[in-house]
Amino acid sequence: MAKSSAKTKKQSRYSLHPGFAREAAYRKNLEERSGKTLEQWVALTRKRGPATAKERVAWLKDEHELTTDYARWVAESCDGDTGSAAYDPDALVAAMFEKKASLLPIYEKLLDLSLAVGPDAKACPCGTIVPIFRNHVVAQIKPTTLTRIDFGLALGDPKLAKTPARLLDTGGFAKKDRITHRIPIGSLEDVDGVVERWLRVAYDRDA
Repeated sequence: MAKSSAKTKKQSRYSLHPGFAREAAYRKNLEERSGKTLEQWVALTRKRGPATAKERVAWLKDEHELTTDYARWVAESCDGDTGSAAYDPDALVAAMFEKKASLLPIYEKLLDLSLAVGPDAKACPCGTIVPIFRNHVVAQIKPTTLTRIDFGLALGDPKLAKTPARLLDTGGFAKKDRITHRIPIGSLEDVDGVVERWLRVAYDRDA
């Protein structure tokens, strides 16, 4: 059997951010309401529409009666991929640590720990943080300074459990944020049993 000459693309460790799950519904609704797919609208707009995104939005609304949200989506897509097609989690992480390279070993250790906490754990990078999801966000990795990563955890009401000094209340519970606690991490040694224990608690809470 002949060997394939194609190189196997390295598989990302990251997953598509759940926020993009709505995109499939948007696509379906656009086609059902307008009779055209996103790609067909983009092709039409590139061929007959104005040059700038702002003008395209107005043209799509006035000439084709698209709603503002759909008109903006089509107009922006004319300049390149948007949404899940443009989501590059590896590039987001690379940019996040571009000036914080010394934190990368700590980040990788936290990422390994987070992805190993359970079979349905997934990492979905954003611009400044890497949230860890189960059904919802259970933790997040944030390179806060040049020398520290804050490992955030969704643990609920701080009054419900006695916590070690390293586990800091973020004030998130009072603000109805998912992340209610954080553990400052400044070295590989800081990624220890305390971190693993509270990550497990956060993960189990989201069953």
